[in-house]
Amino acid sequence: MFKKFRKNDDKQMQHDALDLQHIPEHIAIIMDGNGRWAKQRKMPRIKGHYQGMETIKAITRAASDLDVKYLTLYAFSTENWSRPQEEINYIMGLPVNFLNTFLPELIEKNVKVETIGFMDELPTKTIQAIEEAKLKTADNTGLTLIFAINYGGRAEVMNGIHQVIKQYKNASDSEIDQLSEKEFSRYLMTSEFPDPDLLIRTSGEQRISNFLIWQLSYSEFIFNEKMWPEFSEEDLTACIKTYQSRQRRFGGL
Repeated sequence: MFKKFRKNDDKQMQHDALDLQHIPEHIAIIMDGNGRWAKQRKMPRIKGHYQGMETIKAITRAASDLDVKYLTLYAFSTENWSRPQEEINYIMGLPVNFLNTFLPELIEKNVKVETIGFMDELPTKTIQAIEEAKLKTADNTGLTLIFAINYGGRAEVMNGIHQVIKQYKNASDSEIDQLSEKEFSRYLMTSEFPDPDLLIRTSGEQRISNFLIWQLSYSEFIFNEKMWPEFSEEDLTACIKTYQSRQRRFGGL
């Protein structure tokens, strides 16, 4: 009983240390280390993905409670199709499991579900589960939980370029010259969301792995040593506290 009280007390102290007026509006996370977490424990890799799903639930609750407006999670990249088929099949089933068990709580907590990525290439059951979650949370106004599934940053930019070419195929040179960065952003999958303020990557790796390569231009990066399945609400709070200690200049002084 004492230990439980102590843990909750420490959690409250961490929250009290945060500047709640300067919580990052948009946090993006590269959820890395599921397979390695399982391997370290002599478990199948899919056990790591299952535990990673449980971490998603915990971090979503924490982000919602902290009044984060957008949380983007890198769930499956366009490069992940090269993994063993058994692992891919399991990962593709996770959204169904996740939403079946967590959707009622997402609705209760006023969380809106969105996605970015090439959704039409996913299995039918995966698409159906995601679309149902989007439909049932469409009117929610709290945290927007964005899953990047079958997503790749370069593919997204190329897709945007293709759309621009089609849109501007009959445009004059002067009209094309007026195409701005802001205008081009309208052709990206994230057009309805602000750019991330903070990027967190777990497992100690220090690269963005083709994630939001346009949108992360001025984000703050934090690389956490923990594997994703062991990343906790306290770790999220610590990352936000570090973010708040930095001065964002956006190229200025």
